[in-house]
Amino acid sequence: MGYNTKQGDLVLQLMRESKGKHMTADDIVRCLADSGCAVGKSTVYRHLEKLTKEGIVRRFVLHDGESACYQYSGDGCSNHYHLKCSKCGTLMHVECEYLDKVAGHIFEHHRFTLSEENTVLYGICSDCAGEAKSCE
Repeated sequence: MGYNTKQGDLVLQLMRESKGKHMTADDIVRCLADSGCAVGKSTVYRHLEKLTKEGIVRRFVLHDGESACYQYSGDGCSNHYHLKCSKCGTLMHVECEYLDKVAGHIFEHHRFTLSEENTVLYGICSDCAGEAKSCE
């Protein structure tokens, strides 16, 4: 797709403004609609595919059957690991030298290379952990 459209510009602008945040196509459709700029879901997917091919947006899927998440990377987003809260679903990205060392160990001792963009560690975020403690 070698052309630009107003809808494509809106998707790109939202992704830029959401730099560092992971968003699904549904999130993008909802955010654009909330701002008064309705864009169809298939149009959003088409533009996300284009932006992914151009390296402007990163795409990843956490589990089979789950919607893909997208993140703006146009300014040189580095590789990172992901932390996902099992309670609220928050997804955070983390750049961590210690995890890099773990990845190095796994390669050196087990001959297996981790894919940073697809590596997700599950647990409970500090907000949810705090809520659980306050209910006890």
